[in-house]
Amino acid sequence: MHTEIILSGFGGQGIMFAGQIMSFAAMDSGREVTWIPSYGPEMRGGTANCTVVIADEEIGSPVVKNPDAALAMNLPSLDKYEAMVKPGGALVINASMVDRPAKRTDITSVAVPCNEIAEEIGNPRLANMVAIGALLACMNVLTLADMETALNNHMPGRHKALLPKNVEALTRGAEFAKKALNK
Repeated sequence: MHTEIILSGFGGQGIMFAGQIMSFAAMDSGREVTWIPSYGPEMRGGTANCTVVIADEEIGSPVVKNPDAALAMNLPSLDKYEAMVKPGGALVINASMVDRPAKRTDITSVAVPCNEIAEEIGNPRLANMVAIGALLACMNVLTLADMETALNNHMPGRHKALLPKNVEALTRGAEFAKKALNK
């Protein structure tokens, strides 16, 4: 198994944290992993993306040109990364921030109202975890249990009280995607 993923959005949407937690989940489950962050010139509000490569064997290159999956938390990210996803790959779109569906029909795509679901949970900053839950429902790379373990093991101590809400956000995102995809 060798899976390449691009997570993207505006700075402040938790893209880097989401990528780190996915990386920790992969490491904790005994897989090889790379995580490479990329920031625009601004921090909050500017562009932000990261790549995560998860494999069973040593990773030869962390460079991702045609990912197996992409997460687009905003319209500029969708415009940039949709065309790059491999045919047969997965694309999760934050429908709260993007006003158009995916154009491609050769990939699995799901539009998830991440911000609205996060608000229902009680914390708008959980939109990233809603999106990651949806992404995991579209591909067979990590489980929600892997993510929960990683959050528990690697979340900064000052944020440990948010663990149950993060797990709820992952679960709600996965449930939404499964229902939308009739899984």
